[in-house]
Amino acid sequence: MTGTLESTLRARRDGGAKLLVPYVTGGLGDDWAECIEAAAAAGADAIEVGIPFSDPVMDGPTIQEASETALRQGATPTTILDRVRTLDVGVPLVVMTYYNIAAHAGLERFAATLADAGVAAVILPDMPLEESGPWRTAAAASGVETVLLAAPTAPDERLPRIAEAAEGFVYGVGLLGVTGERDQLAASATTIATRLKAITDMPVLVGVGVSNPEQAAEVSQVADGVIVGSAVVRRMLEGQGPEGVGTFVGELRAALDA
Repeated sequence: MTGTLESTLRARRDGGAKLLVPYVTGGLGDDWAECIEAAAAAGADAIEVGIPFSDPVMDGPTIQEASETALRQGATPTTILDRVRTLDVGVPLVVMTYYNIAAHAGLERFAATLADAGVAAVILPDMPLEESGPWRTAAAASGVETVLLAAPTAPDERLPRIAEAAEGFVYGVGLLGVTGERDQLAASATTIATRLKAITDMPVLVGVGVSNPEQAAEVSQVADGVIVGSAVVRRMLEGQGPEGVGTFVGELRAALDA
């Protein structure tokens, strides 16, 4: 059966919309949950909630700083998911964290905890496709979808296997590198979107290096939508709070709808 995230995104896409998934670092400051609410109210189709990890290998300076700050402030997977459980934002929530967190908790236990908190899906960016079977089995048993990443360096024969195993959407990694804001959209962002769209009907979203409304609109001419993380989190770090996050997400939404 198609899960909540995938069915939501498919319905929006098939209705003609471009998809918008902002990322918020869980546990960052006292108002991170309100930032999720603001993003949803501003037009996000789903929201990634980051559970901070001490060695975030996919993340650049902005999200690393946010994760370190949240950890210093006492954030844990339990405190974050306890707060997520209280949210009712009207769009699917997707946890993004690292495999060590899931393994330390126990795969079945972590999946069940996510489901109990109302989380629709999870992204574990350091989990290779070839080693994802045990997690995907545990997640499926709890009704949690597993989003998989497709790197711009992936050979053509690998992409169909990623797309076939992915649930929710396929995360096209926009450039070879870590997350962070860039002045220009990398050519690899549209290239990976084109390659994925050619081999799957799954929603294809591009993230990493998508930094502003203009870049979001550009890559969404090919992709079904975008994930925007560092530019959102920077506003949180700067103290702009839910108002700043909501305004920025609204600008992204307007650009995608234009």
